[in-house]
Amino acid sequence: MPASPSHHAAQTASASSIPTAAARESTAILLSNLGTPDAPTAPALRRYLAQFLGDPRVVEIPRALWLPLLYGIILRTRPAKSAAKYASIWTEEGSPLAVWTAKQAVMLRGWLGEAGQPVRVLPAMRYGQPAIGAQLQVLQDAGVRRVLVLPLYPQYSATTTASVFDDVAAWVRRSRCFPELRFVNDYHDHPDYIAALAQSVRAHWQREGGPADKLVMSFHGIPERNVRLGDPYAEQCRTTARLLAQALGLGEDRYLLTFQSRFGKARWLEPYTEPSLVALAQGGTRRVDVMCPGFTSDCLETLEEINQEAREAFLHAGGQDFRYIPCLNDNPAWITALSRIAQQHLAGWSQP
Repeated sequence: MPASPSHHAAQTASASSIPTAAARESTAILLSNLGTPDAPTAPALRRYLAQFLGDPRVVEIPRALWLPLLYGIILRTRPAKSAAKYASIWTEEGSPLAVWTAKQAVMLRGWLGEAGQPVRVLPAMRYGQPAIGAQLQVLQDAGVRRVLVLPLYPQYSATTTASVFDDVAAWVRRSRCFPELRFVNDYHDHPDYIAALAQSVRAHWQREGGPADKLVMSFHGIPERNVRLGDPYAEQCRTTARLLAQALGLGEDRYLLTFQSRFGKARWLEPYTEPSLVALAQGGTRRVDVMCPGFTSDCLETLEEINQEAREAFLHAGGQDFRYIPCLNDNPAWITALSRIAQQHLAGWSQP
């Protein structure tokens, strides 16, 4: 007996209710990090530093003054020194920052899929590869209609977060058609981010037999001038530190907020990390726990600058035990936090 028209309609409706692969991936997340050279070599560092230090968001000096200095002096002398530092932290898998960012993208996609939001997640780098514009083009070519740009910077700064947005906008300017875009500015006080940091510290204390004399929270620095011009970064770092200390039950005498990675002669946010550690050691502090809450992936600034150089400075000044707490990396509590941050910003976009 032939099927009735209503039966055919029911079959069609049933088939159309099953989301296709294309429909499931009509929404995507671009997980953006700072970037890394392709290899720990002087030529690779020269290419990377030219892009990084050539960004007017990073160095706010008139181009006519800065570019001759950058190309005439800095890019002739600094790449070899930086390459040696990168070589000291490079792994068989490659640059730690690239490795961790790629893993976070894979894990975030899995976490969101389990939460009922099957979205595509691509890692991207502001400097180096895979480039933001190239990854956005991959998504565009795949028919993705909505993209959430999620920088891996918990605290907002024009030197980092705004620079990601600049790069996205540059790709948009080159594109005839582009997907809907949303941006995450910061999540410095997000409860799940704070909880993930606290969990990592407690796990460290459990492994090490308890807290050290002082917990040092080292954030990347920026010039003080940026703050005077309205950058909220410093205040957001202080808020993160205060909330983390509260979550850990630490009084003000048990932790210290510092800023690292100063570049150039201008005055940057203080107190500076390495001099602070030296002062602690000289003042009788024997054991310190040191973490970098603003970095979501271990990288040159955490593994070499903090866990090698700052460690040596503290021990040389009389300290006895320097205990580095790794970044959040692939910590399940962090991926859970990242997925919840993403879900909040994905809200309202239709899902199959």
